[in-house]
Amino acid sequence: MRPRPPVKGRGIFSGTGVIVMGLTATLAALVFPVWSYADRSGTTAANVLSDQTVATQYGPLSALDRDFVTRVRLAGLWELPAGQQAEEKGTTAAVRTAGQHLIDGHTFLDERVRDVAAKLGLPLPNQPNAQQQQWLATLNAASGVDFDRKFANILRLAHGKVFTVVAQVRATTQNSLVRALADDANTTVLDHIKVLEATGYVDFAALARDMAASSTPAPSSSAVADPGHVVPLAPSLSPTYSLPPPASSPPPSAQP
Repeated sequence: MRPRPPVKGRGIFSGTGVIVMGLTATLAALVFPVWSYADRSGTTAANVLSDQTVATQYGPLSALDRDFVTRVRLAGLWELPAGQQAEEKGTTAAVRTAGQHLIDGHTFLDERVRDVAAKLGLPLPNQPNAQQQQWLATLNAASGVDFDRKFANILRLAHGKVFTVVAQVRATTQNSLVRALADDANTTVLDHIKVLEATGYVDFAALARDMAASSTPAPSSSAVADPGHVVPLAPSLSPTYSLPPPASSPPPSAQP
């Protein structure tokens, strides 16, 4: 028998083979950039996280943790004097009781935050920020029922904003000191929200509008802390504190 002649056009360099190789090369060119970008993106995110988070003996300390510690200190710097004004100028027992809650709660939290900051080596501000100073000036200029109303609404708005920050920190922090501070802050802030609402002066419709208008990402710690203003840090002298019972509201339309 005569041998069968070789079949032409079926090798790798045939027309079909060239087409297949071309399609393979095109697919590889499309897939490689996507894979490469995803890999670099993950690496970049990890580097940013490591740059913003530092190791401590109490667990990792993130930028959000540091911002929270600063916010607790700042809250006491203006809410303590606001509470003192309410005790002196409030026209109802509920407003004066709310002022006493602010004094008691932030006296306790200020001791706690100074202790935490000392252990973590964090600087703390010693004066309110510009917005808080403006709120204090507004309260200082008000009197009578006008003071009662402004006190209840300004403080309720401020506490509503910080309440969301406390929840975020408590849910995400890996630092045991910050976690415990968030627990104390949560108890105190919620108590203050309740007694402020119990005054009967909180305008919930205006509150909802203000909260929606100001719902912006939390600033970094460098945006709220002034490194030029630090306080001497000492361990807390009062590790435990019991909040007083919430006030009841005198206005007929108010619900305690």
